[in-house]
Amino acid sequence: MSLPPEPQPHPQPVVGTRVVHRRYVPYAHAHYAGNLVDGAYSLGLFGDVATELCIVTDGDEGLFASYSDVQFKAPVRAGDVLEVTAELVRAGTRSRLMEFAVRVVARGAATAERPGRAEVIEPPLLATTATGTVVVPG
Repeated sequence: MSLPPEPQPHPQPVVGTRVVHRRYVPYAHAHYAGNLVDGAYSLGLFGDVATELCIVTDGDEGLFASYSDVQFKAPVRAGDVLEVTAELVRAGTRSRLMEFAVRVVARGAATAERPGRAEVIEPPLLATTATGTVVVPG
């Protein structure tokens, strides 16, 4: 029986490293008139991309410490397809400063004749931005 390999030290995180997720917003997440989704939905997605970015840069999931400058610029609706990004903008000894964005890349456009109709949005609609700090083990 062989032992698993020893974990290797992770290289220094590279500023500019970026992670992108795409997600369809299910109608079960609509909370308001017009199929609007609450702003916390975007923040949850930021947590997902931050986790992956920490894994890529540090080999650890990290732990969110704070958000700053959260801005809700356009509505997110059920039926949207979102592109969620995280980019590493500063790396301290244990802290990682990241910039986040949610863009709507497609949106439902149902009609009575075509209830499943949807459209690609070009250019994508910037819906939410934020800056956040994540910490990783030293």
